[in-house]
Amino acid sequence: MNLPADQQEALLGLLEIRFEKNMTRHPGIKWAKVRAKLEANPTKLWSLNEMENTGGEPDVVGYDKKTDEYLFYDCSAESPVGRRSFCYDHAALNARKEHKPKNSAVNMATEMGIELLTEADYRALQKLGEFDLKTSSWIQTPEDIRKLGGSIFADRRYNTVFVYHNGAESYYAARGFRGVLRV
Repeated sequence: MNLPADQQEALLGLLEIRFEKNMTRHPGIKWAKVRAKLEANPTKLWSLNEMENTGGEPDVVGYDKKTDEYLFYDCSAESPVGRRSFCYDHAALNARKEHKPKNSAVNMATEMGIELLTEADYRALQKLGEFDLKTSSWIQTPEDIRKLGGSIFADRRYNTVFVYHNGAESYYAARGFRGVLRV
């Protein structure tokens, strides 16, 4: 999907301001190169707009030389407010008999064109600041854990990143998910 030209410009302006305010997240990366990549990939701009609209405050956090891609993570202080109260994935959503949440984290990420952060991604994000001091975020769950009905999430408490487990069907008002977009 593509955003109208005026929305693209507004989003690019917002992303540039955030980029300039948070240079410690992306040392050595130039905005002009990031912008050129974004302009060449309008569907990625649409995904970034979805990240922004759901409260993620996406920002560049790195560059993958092997794939020639910039990495955008959700950098909101707390788990994005528009992505909370979801169970982990579609199978968990289908398994709930009553009190189903509106969606699952994996479903919504797929709809947005992003991926949930891995544990390594989450730990890398926490090196850039303090995130999820009051909330928690679902992260990609290894298949062997998921096959047994579990899923994992992470947060930061006591100046430490914790990774926990929960049933994939569970959902909480203070748990959302953070995503990564490669451009």
